[in-house]
Amino acid sequence: MYDIIAYVEARWSITYSVPGMNKWLHRNGFSYKKPKGHPYKADKEQQQAFIEKYEELKKDLKPDDAIYFSDSVHPSQATKLSYGWIRKGQDKKLETTASRTRVNIIGALRLDDIRNTVSAQYETINGQCIINHLRLVRKQHGDKGTIFFILDRAPYHRAEAVVQEAQKLNITLDYLPPYSPNLNPIERLWKVMSEQVRNNRFFKSAKDFRSEIERFFKQILPNIGDTLTGRINDNFQML
Repeated sequence: MYDIIAYVEARWSITYSVPGMNKWLHRNGFSYKKPKGHPYKADKEQQQAFIEKYEELKKDLKPDDAIYFSDSVHPSQATKLSYGWIRKGQDKKLETTASRTRVNIIGALRLDDIRNTVSAQYETINGQCIINHLRLVRKQHGDKGTIFFILDRAPYHRAEAVVQEAQKLNITLDYLPPYSPNLNPIERLWKVMSEQVRNNRFFKSAKDFRSEIERFFKQILPNIGDTLTGRINDNFQML
């Protein structure tokens, strides 16, 4: 606020108090919020080309085919403080930990069956883990049909062994444009996961933390998955 007051005074020689500037900003349509960040290297033309290709793919799907969006995520045990409804004039105290314990999760999401997202925890994320996950997805999906697997361009996603295994499993790997997490709906699922089992939660042990992450995928998501289509969908936002 003080920076704005100083700028207005330097630019127009008008002096405001803090309450006065606050009222002026609200009266003229300003609100106090964070800017929205986006990767500065995002290429709009490449994103548009991907969306057009994706829409064509959806039209040409056969009954046993499916599109999966895949990604990995690495939530930590460190307490993740978030907004919540607290009575005015009061504070909500929460125990915190800065533990760096992490779990490495690979997920594969079908937009028409969010509740049955294929997920697993791994010691690390590398090419062999991706191969194992491709096999897990194929097992859950069944033997019939082509799986179109959409994922980012991480080096382990493009490893030769991964590509070869995908071909054996009749899985077509489709890569997102660089710097385009906005085109991967599973990113929204990670946010739901945090809301359900991480935000404003204190975990006494790594065991408790891992258990809650597992509970999200095995118990919570199967119950709420069908209600998430308004949030997790392919209404892509261009960057």
